[in-house]
Amino acid sequence: MVDDSRRNLFKTLLAGAAVAPLSARTVAAQPVPQGPACANSPTSPSWGRGLEGQRKADLGDGTFLNPIVSGDHPDPTILKDGDDYYMTFSSFYSYPALIIWHSTDLVNWAPLGPALTESLGCIWAVDLCKHGDRYYIYIPADPDGSGWSIYAIWADDIRGPWSRPVDLKISGCIDPGHVVGEDGRRYLFVNGIRKIRLTDDGLATDGDLEPAYQPWQYPQDWVVENFAPEGPKLLRRGDWFYLVTAVGGTAGPATGHMVIAARSKSIHGPWEHCPHNPLVRTTSVEEPWWSRGHATLVEGPAGDWWMVYHGYENGFRTLGRQTLLEPMEWTDDGWFRATGGDLSRPIRKPAGGKAGAAGFPLCDDFSHNRLGVQWAFHDPAPNERERLEYRDGGLVISASGRSPLDSAPLTCIVGERSYRAEVTLDLLGDGAEGGLLLFYNHKAFVGLGFTPQQSKTFQYADELPWMRKEIPTKSVRIRMTNQDNVVTYHYSHDGGKNWVLHDHRMEVSGLHHNVFGDFLSLRIGIYSAGEGSIRVRDFTFVAV
Repeated sequence: MVDDSRRNLFKTLLAGAAVAPLSARTVAAQPVPQGPACANSPTSPSWGRGLEGQRKADLGDGTFLNPIVSGDHPDPTILKDGDDYYMTFSSFYSYPALIIWHSTDLVNWAPLGPALTESLGCIWAVDLCKHGDRYYIYIPADPDGSGWSIYAIWADDIRGPWSRPVDLKISGCIDPGHVVGEDGRRYLFVNGIRKIRLTDDGLATDGDLEPAYQPWQYPQDWVVENFAPEGPKLLRRGDWFYLVTAVGGTAGPATGHMVIAARSKSIHGPWEHCPHNPLVRTTSVEEPWWSRGHATLVEGPAGDWWMVYHGYENGFRTLGRQTLLEPMEWTDDGWFRATGGDLSRPIRKPAGGKAGAAGFPLCDDFSHNRLGVQWAFHDPAPNERERLEYRDGGLVISASGRSPLDSAPLTCIVGERSYRAEVTLDLLGDGAEGGLLLFYNHKAFVGLGFTPQQSKTFQYADELPWMRKEIPTKSVRIRMTNQDNVVTYHYSHDGGKNWVLHDHRMEVSGLHHNVFGDFLSLRIGIYSAGEGSIRVRDFTFVAV
């Protein structure tokens, strides 16, 4: 169990690549065309557009276009609860963690808030389920880097409050999948594919971890990352238990990850391989979505059936694994198959659903004592929340570390191929330093920072000393434009009336898992380092 100092972590937050240099001459005091800060950008010929011009899956004509949740939302676990659907995802090193999303039609999703406020270190591939009248999330976590275990949290209301984590002491395991067997007992399946019986309350084990299923093997000449049987999700329908599994590795080659299935009349087996395996797999780098896998079956509002899984967007691994929805059908022999076809084309929406809110605004004026659901610290220390204070019209972030290399930035997931973000930073103290980043992890980020004396440029986790400029300032507005993975910075000292073009552009398409590991995405980040504090004001975002 984690210590008491972690219990209070973020508790108050529940309310809610190569260089392409420009001219050596900076373009000073030149106004840059800018759209309304939080308005919709022009409609894309493909996706619908919602708040701030962000991609919207629902096209408004009875069809949708994937992804249903854009940006880094991998390992989806989905729960149908009456007419409502709930979903959460791997949150890795971000805290507050495990944002619960809600939908009534499987296409339009909006966040409710975080389920976990206590740091458990890195979190992978959780399982959200309901047993009786109680909700559970089973969480693989590595709190101190010494090894994985599976924890559980529970709530009587999906909106919380959620309990403190309970360590089930299932060591060395990830990717839990909860199921109730024909004997009425509760079980978790985990990577491997193995299973272990739980007590009736679901908060302790009641038996030993044992092999459950030897997955179907793909042909040896297929180009995959590795076998890696993981992500077991189970469903009981009629006389059969269906076990859906991911194999082939979750990253690596675009053709690696895939979805397979098996069935049995007993939770204890024997399991029969699905004759349609693999049910989902990327077979060509020409496809719009790569490394597709980690699927869950879910019944639609009118009784049709769907698969929810994740995949990388072709050309945009930097966005992480995004959430995809594909129709499926049950066959006469009691199996099922995916029927979505080309996922670059619109698909008919699930029948019978009622469209609700989709997405949420990323803009934040930081005028309220409430950190928005879009913000999370990367790999925070137990006392990270103590760095934050709302005062004088903004969010004051106390310094931590000497630079972005050893400071936990406040980050925001982005789901757009191209976008513009702006923020105003007030430097409070002669030793203050702050800036705006595109942050993958502490080994991989780019950005622009300021002290009261000078500007700093960061490229791929290195500061470029030769790019330093003597620019005395107490307040600066920074604009970052990411156009198809090419990043341009501007800055302004008069509140955005006149802008200076920073004379260094960066190409960031290589900042993703296959280069730097960790299964993360490239996120907007705000850092505060050195000595003193920064005050953050008026963050704006728009898709471009």
